[in-house]
Amino acid sequence: MASTLPRRRINMARLMPFIGPLVLFVIWDLVVRFKLISPILLPSPTATLGALASGMAGGELLWDFLYTVLRTLEAFLIAGVVGVPLGVLLGSNERSYRSVEFLIDFFRSTPSSALIPLFLMIFGVSDINKVAIAAFGALLIVLFNSAYGVMNARKQRVMAAKVMGASRWQIFKDVLVWESLQPTFVGLRSAVSMSLVIVIVAEMFIGSERGLGHRIIDSQQVMNVRDMYASILAAGALGYALNILFLVAEKRIVHWSGR
Repeated sequence: MASTLPRRRINMARLMPFIGPLVLFVIWDLVVRFKLISPILLPSPTATLGALASGMAGGELLWDFLYTVLRTLEAFLIAGVVGVPLGVLLGSNERSYRSVEFLIDFFRSTPSSALIPLFLMIFGVSDINKVAIAAFGALLIVLFNSAYGVMNARKQRVMAAKVMGASRWQIFKDVLVWESLQPTFVGLRSAVSMSLVIVIVAEMFIGSERGLGHRIIDSQQVMNVRDMYASILAAGALGYALNILFLVAEKRIVHWSGR
């Protein structure tokens, strides 16, 4: 009897993440059934999920989804490849970081959507524009987290390395870089979400023929609400999947965190 209780607790723990979505869809269904919102503006959850399934099973939605994934990953890779080493280098020399801190914080606090006109002037209406503005917004997040991860490395470990006679380069590569991995992964996880948000906004407002952002705004304009909500659900599922992917990667790679 006692052995069955832990199993039930484990099963309940596994089911917990599904409770929120289930409640949402029940409320959504009741709102549609009782016509609290016009069906013209809000289709039923079953109709929306049907449109999502058919669209992702080889329909046009699948191609728009893949275009958005490609642009998001391109922007994220640029931000990671440039931002991580640059952040670690700046963080290892606090004076260097303080000299550019204002610029990093200023542009990090500026909504990336406000910079769309600037990027339009530089890159024109093209895919490069969408990737560039998303990469810029994500880069600042990665740079900030990597730099602060190095600057806030545990002083005891740095001092221990110095006492054992480690050189500056050895302290940098064997202590500071590893100590910065956890905040760097936090920055990367935030950066991939930011890349997705900016890419979708750019697809909405910068001339685009493909992508979830284009599909959402195009469906809204022609009042194809099923397709619009299906595209929104696809974008949300993509963002959630990317976040979970980085959480798993962080736990596997930075497994010593907090020790």
